Amino acid sequence: MKILYLISVPFVLMSCTASSNQNKSQDKPEQLHVVDGYNQKLIDPQGKTIKDRFLPPVGYERENYKKNEFGYFLQQLPLKPIESLVTYYNGRTKDRRDIYASVIDLPIGKRDLHQCADAVMRLRADYLYQNKKYKDIHFNFLSDGKPRYYEQFAAGDYTYPKYWKYLENIFAYANTSSLHDELTTVKSMDDVQIGDTFVQKGNPIGHAIIIVDIAVNPKNGQKLVLMAQSYMPAQELQIINNPVNKSLSPWYVLSGDVIRTPEWKFYPQNLKTWN
Repeated sequence: MKILYLISVPFVLMSCTASSNQNKSQDKPEQLHVVDGYNQKLIDPQGKTIKDRFLPPVGYERENYKKNEFGYFLQQLPLKPIESLVTYYNGRTKDRRDIYASVIDLPIGKRDLHQCADAVMRLRADYLYQNKKYKDIHFNFLSDGKPRYYEQFAAGDYTYPKYWKYLENIFAYANTSSLHDELTTVKSMDDVQIGDTFVQKGNPIGHAIIIVDIAVNPKNGQKLVLMAQSYMPAQELQIINNPVNKSLSPWYVLSGDVIRTPEWKFYPQNLKTWN
């Protein structure tokens, strides 16, 4: 959940907690090639999308989707070169390579807005925007729990600059709490689908991550997921490693009472889906 700050622009809601070394810059380029936190056998460094870079473990098959589906959009998200570091809105870098396996290649703007819940909403909005489903783009403000519609904001101007202004407006006035209340709770983690989101309100802060790929074992139906996050301060989306099972990392098995990620822990009741 974001903390409210008064700055030179209207009130901005901050969505995620900050890590202790998030502001360190990378001053040792040779460390960029040190892989920590994921199984290299599950990575194709030359892959330029999520689907092409991350290989399902032996015995698992990736789920496939039609071109107009959210799952297809997520699997085709572009990735930066494998050695790339996550970049903050201010140009500094997040040098904790044990946290993430790859960086999603999408612009995040120059303001401290594109944090955890914002990045999740952004991916959903980007999918709808690319498919020209403008009427379906809407998110609730924290202040009153009511939706703000992109079509109304755009007023006929569907250019990308106007679309980004809409997103930054959403980022400023929505957060993990509003997203949590807007989405529907998934009854069982066995029912997880691509695009589902772990959202925790927190007190006073929360976090959100989104499932961007799924692989299934056809013999027993067990699912593995890849997950992506942003964080504080505003930063690029990243495919997160699995700190509990590095031989499986960056894939996760969603089981047990706690889902531990590199910078947060979630619980089964935190799993949400889009209406």
